[in-house]
Amino acid sequence: MKNISVIGGGTMGNGIAHVFAQSGYQVTLIDIKQEMLDKAVATITKNMDRLIAKEKLTETEKNDALSRLHTTTDLKSGVSNADLVVEAATENVTIKLQLFRDIDAAAPAHAILASNTSSISITKIASVTGRPEKVIGMHFMNPVPVMKLVEVIEGFKTDKSVTDTIFDLSRKLGKIPALTQDYPGFIANRILMPMINEAIISLHEGVAEVEEIDTIMKLGMAHPMGPLQLADFIGLDVCLAILNVLHDGLGNPKYAPCPLLVNMVTSGDLGVKSGRGFYDYSHGGKELVVAPNFHGRN
Repeated sequence: MKNISVIGGGTMGNGIAHVFAQSGYQVTLIDIKQEMLDKAVATITKNMDRLIAKEKLTETEKNDALSRLHTTTDLKSGVSNADLVVEAATENVTIKLQLFRDIDAAAPAHAILASNTSSISITKIASVTGRPEKVIGMHFMNPVPVMKLVEVIEGFKTDKSVTDTIFDLSRKLGKIPALTQDYPGFIANRILMPMINEAIISLHEGVAEVEEIDTIMKLGMAHPMGPLQLADFIGLDVCLAILNVLHDGLGNPKYAPCPLLVNMVTSGDLGVKSGRGFYDYSHGGKELVVAPNFHGRN
């Protein structure tokens, strides 16, 4: 496996492209917008510079890695030579299904098709391709260059040899793979998202304020980041989309997203990506948002 194509130049896509290029693979990063690709390469370069400053990477290794990274806005040519395609587009089932139809038509017959989806059914994604046995979930954690876990999700028809290949590949990237089966939210988000949702419900009901909720979970449970700050970091729109997948897929009311989360996403307060969520990031830092409409009691 030498040639890797990554679909999507956003936070996850550029992180995935980074680790593959740094690990010696030829990488083609694909996005529909050239500006997203330019931004992605700038982010990868900046992150590699941070590794150099920490003496975890040399200038030569950085330049070699960047020389292995190529970009294109043409999906067909971008996957035409791929041994593995990793899709890291937005968490939208309609978009992903169409992407996999297009990838399946353009990628070589031997290529493995992986999705970085954090909640959408791999079996459903695989069903729109002519190679369901070669479709698998490869869910990286954010930030990709730092986090060690790769959640590997087998679809209903995923071949064991494909799973073994992805496990071996993950280890070559310096990651630790963990296998889950294809049920809504898999493991990471099936456990994480209800916790985040409960934190938002607690805020909505006036049980505690933003800073108190995050402080209690950080100091009391040894979490490196409180659930509300983590939700901002993930993206409140992504949290809502995953909760909807859990709620629809499992049919359990405990997964119903908090109305406050729905309202915040509807209003465009998406967290770090929009500059404002439970905290305000518009000035380059993290400041507490004081907003009475957080609470149902107000």
